[in-house]
Amino acid sequence: MTTTDMPRKVDAGPGRAVRKKRPSGAASGGLRRAVPATTLLWVLAALYGLPVLWFVLSSFKPAGDLFSLPLTLLPHDPTLSGYKAAWDSANFSEYFINTTIVCVIATILTVGVSCCTGYALAKYDNKWLKVFFVGILATTMLPGEVMLAPQFLVVRDLGLYNSLAGIIVPAVLTATGCFMFRQFFLTVPDELIEAARIDGARELSIFLRIMVPISRPIMLTLAILSFQWRWNDYIWPLLMLNDPEKFTVQIGIQSLVGAQNINWSVVLGGSVISMIPLIVVFLVFQRYVMNADINAGLKD
Repeated sequence: MTTTDMPRKVDAGPGRAVRKKRPSGAASGGLRRAVPATTLLWVLAALYGLPVLWFVLSSFKPAGDLFSLPLTLLPHDPTLSGYKAAWDSANFSEYFINTTIVCVIATILTVGVSCCTGYALAKYDNKWLKVFFVGILATTMLPGEVMLAPQFLVVRDLGLYNSLAGIIVPAVLTATGCFMFRQFFLTVPDELIEAARIDGARELSIFLRIMVPISRPIMLTLAILSFQWRWNDYIWPLLMLNDPEKFTVQIGIQSLVGAQNINWSVVLGGSVISMIPLIVVFLVFQRYVMNADINAGLKD
């Protein structure tokens, strides 16, 4: 056999990838480690999801079937009477408009103020900023009920009592939002800001054209949380509003509860109606919440 007849090894060219076989033991080991974690997640999902499923399905039951024994998950005679009675007995259309106004304005202001505050706390070195940040975090160590009385006095003295603005103003600056943006901006390399300054960009331009776009995931995350907080807020609107035409959804649901008896079918129907906007907002903006490539534009 000549040298030309000898079989030659085929070298993998630059466009051809050499496949490496993964050891079967490693694959089986990874599968064994994934099974307990997956099982735990399914158990937690069931623990959280079953009460919600029971709550939603119970809203389709007649009032007489809610507490009849034996208890059943599925309604025997589904009906929308609870939803219709809840919508007719309370002015839900006006409540939805009021709550939407509060949630949209408060969310926009919360995201904007928190973004500015978090950027200043993360990228500017000043001892008074550190003191201010400690003061913001200190508000999270106090129960919310402790803050109600001084907040009420301040809002009343500002002439915002019994108005939607009185609900919006105290919600503008939140410790959670400032902390989220500060922690995010701390991960942004300082070289990105220095490069912009060398190119002649001003501080406001750096913030609006560089920092704000890359912080979009945090902005959307805080927007979803803020919208949810304001939509589900009950105690503060109850203290601030006494005009039924300015009531929010949660106060409207509370008005469905009678003094002598409670029609649970109507209350469940109104509660499910109040959940629909939150679910829609979450489903619409969920896909926009992703990790940001903060190293874009930097060279090694």
